[in-house]
Amino acid sequence: MRHRRKGRVLGRSPSHQRALLRNLASALMLTERETEAGEVGAPKVAGRIITTVAKAKEVRPLVERCITIAKRGLVSLEKARAFGTTADRDSAEWKKWRTSGQWSDWAQAISPAVAARRRVVQLLGDKQAARIVFEKIAPRYVDRPGGYTRILKLATPRLGDAGPRALLEFVGPEVAASRSQAPKVESARPARA
Repeated sequence: MRHRRKGRVLGRSPSHQRALLRNLASALMLTERETEAGEVGAPKVAGRIITTVAKAKEVRPLVERCITIAKRGLVSLEKARAFGTTADRDSAEWKKWRTSGQWSDWAQAISPAVAARRRVVQLLGDKQAARIVFEKIAPRYVDRPGGYTRILKLATPRLGDAGPRALLEFVGPEVAASRSQAPKVESARPARA
């Protein structure tokens, strides 16, 4: 029996499941990277991968968690910019800033951002994917409280084993963060006088 055992097994050992989910999540993040037109392996559409329905449903919470952690890290990064300096490293101005109390304030303010970046790297297992999450994906969803991805089931099954396929993609800016209003329906009855 599978009492209190959450998640899908996906026909794999636990370590293989974790590796599969990490690879799917980082593959989704890496579709956002900048590629050249003729590059081999370049994604057709940024922010979208095709996989099976079960795998998409399993990887979705991991992707959402990474984006949420990155959003929290961006907040502390903005706080740290107030204490930072624009001077070149090892210059006289930088050394003065380093010996002042502002450096310790900066270090204290930036430490949650560093911890968030390390956590995302740990979850994804890919530094380049983590960099893309912090630089491109998380700033896009700063005002959105959650639901950064969607799963669309495809009509055609996978060739070979006819597995049900799905599209896992980031929600674009065209989807509003607030709920849409219900349409007003007029009654067929005439109004009473």
